[in-house]
Amino acid sequence: MDRLKAINKAQRIVVKVGTGLLTNAERQLDLARVAALADQIATLRRNSIEVAVVSSGAIGAGMAELGMSARPTELPELQACAAIGQSKLMSLYAEAFGRHKLHVAQILLTHDDLSDRVRHLNARNTMDTLLARGIVPIINENDTVSVDEIRFGDNDRLAALTAALLPADLLIILTTAQGLMTKRDGTGERIPFVERLDDSLMKLAGGAANAQSVGGMISKLQSAKIVHAAGIPLVIANGRAAGVLADILAGKDIGTFFAASAKKMVSRKRWIAFYHRPGGHLVVDAGAKQALLTRGCSLLARGVVEVGGEFAADAVVSLRDEDGIEFARGVTRFSADEARKICRATTGEIAAALGRKAKPEVVHRDDLVLL
Repeated sequence: MDRLKAINKAQRIVVKVGTGLLTNAERQLDLARVAALADQIATLRRNSIEVAVVSSGAIGAGMAELGMSARPTELPELQACAAIGQSKLMSLYAEAFGRHKLHVAQILLTHDDLSDRVRHLNARNTMDTLLARGIVPIINENDTVSVDEIRFGDNDRLAALTAALLPADLLIILTTAQGLMTKRDGTGERIPFVERLDDSLMKLAGGAANAQSVGGMISKLQSAKIVHAAGIPLVIANGRAAGVLADILAGKDIGTFFAASAKKMVSRKRWIAFYHRPGGHLVVDAGAKQALLTRGCSLLARGVVEVGGEFAADAVVSLRDEDGIEFARGVTRFSADEARKICRATTGEIAAALGRKAKPEVVHRDDLVLL
């Protein structure tokens, strides 16, 4: 993919900013950096580019208010910091964007908000409406209520999921690094272009750079995999560089540009692929895998050799080959108990096993996404 050509098409972008960019050496929110970010985004808005911001910083802001020097490890303390810091963070954004006569809107999400199909669509419709009205959504994880089961994990992932939700034309992750570097410790030479992530590139990723941050380069590369599959390009760049957003959108060679796949997924396929933690899996034989990968077939009961986990009908499940490697996800028409009864079964045998007529497709091709 041509970098300039891809970026020139971007009329709707998601910008992610991390805690390291928004705080100073004293771990306080840096008003000048928040203002500089707002200045850049205001310029994009004047050029009719829609911008949604995924912003970290709430827990860091709360830590500063409570006089904490190290990030808490206990969940209630993290949630308390988030509750204190989120309002402070939003007030700074409101003030900074207000200077440009722009309104901001707070959107706090948990994983459940996007895995449930109705809530998923409601969130997308809300953001669509805000962007259409020229309002800048400020999106963050709802850390005051999130627990492990409903967490996104980090805001890099949330940014990728937000970009896929809208969908955006471009995701920009602003960090304290120059981009993906050739050495794991963040040194070496900057890698300007990545067509597709492989294991060798994933090994270059390090962890978080400071105690207030979560994720580091590894979470950014994991997010790159999501948006690549969704058909959305990504730029990871140094957010401290003056005018970085304008330079990226001008196609300048800064940061690391990650190309998108040639085909953009439709909304329902994105929802199936990225917004679930499958509670179960189906192991398929080699013939069924080949049919799914090359012929666009549905998964039939006779191709299923094993059923793992517990799930209800209409749940998203993982599809694995006989080596245990996940290669697809899909919405199953049967519960786990029913699927176990009809493994390797023909249409007639399915009716006998379940006591009713049933279609032989365990996962229909319209409800299946190859990973």
